[in-house]
Amino acid sequence: MMDDQALLRYSRQIMLPEVDIEGQERLRNAHALIIGAGGLGSPVALYLAAAGVGKITIADADTVELSNLQRQIAHQQASIGSNKAQSAKASMQALNPDCHVIALEQHADGEALKALVASADVVLDCTDRFSSRYAINAAAQQAGVPLVSGAAIRFSGQLAVFDPRNPACPCYACLYPPGDSEDEALSCAESGVMAPLVGLIGCFQAIEAFKLLSGAGKPHQGLSTFEGLSGQWRHFQVPRDPACSVCGHAG
Repeated sequence: MMDDQALLRYSRQIMLPEVDIEGQERLRNAHALIIGAGGLGSPVALYLAAAGVGKITIADADTVELSNLQRQIAHQQASIGSNKAQSAKASMQALNPDCHVIALEQHADGEALKALVASADVVLDCTDRFSSRYAINAAAQQAGVPLVSGAAIRFSGQLAVFDPRNPACPCYACLYPPGDSEDEALSCAESGVMAPLVGLIGCFQAIEAFKLLSGAGKPHQGLSTFEGLSGQWRHFQVPRDPACSVCGHAG
């Protein structure tokens, strides 16, 4: 059970009837996997650690560069040259030393990715490559673990939750069928991004993970997109594709 210090730390969440002590205990006993410790992963990592998720694994093989600091708020000037996962871990534990953080200084792929995903209660895709997103999606579908996906580029962002436990819920491949090389090229290009945009999308990813882990509210459904220049959100219903190569059951 939580001690007095924990009850005080999380008091503003515990007083929410949708969370209460039971929801806070669920957060404490949960394991979140964050893949990517950059612009999206930074707010996700900080907020989930602050909210009291008991175990967080964060994976990223890249090192912190000066150009990252415009938007990747888990890192500081002194972090330049350090591994991003380790840098994020230091920031998370400075914020909440009770959070058990595992930093993986590697790109999660293959069997290692499958094992990581299967060990988690929720997966947060904070990467910026379509190839990574497809691999993470396939691993989440195979393991039956909910996946919270975010993306941001230029002034536009998007959010989706893919929950394989819900037979009506699509997967990432339903939304973006594999094989679109132009999209892959766009995701890797130096296209620029507005600093607060990644924070906004990352915060929404953290909200969805919080709900999934605590049991509060209902998970996001469909696809939501945000246009920063106009400040407008749009929401799209996305059905499961029965012919999807990952989650479809056709034939």
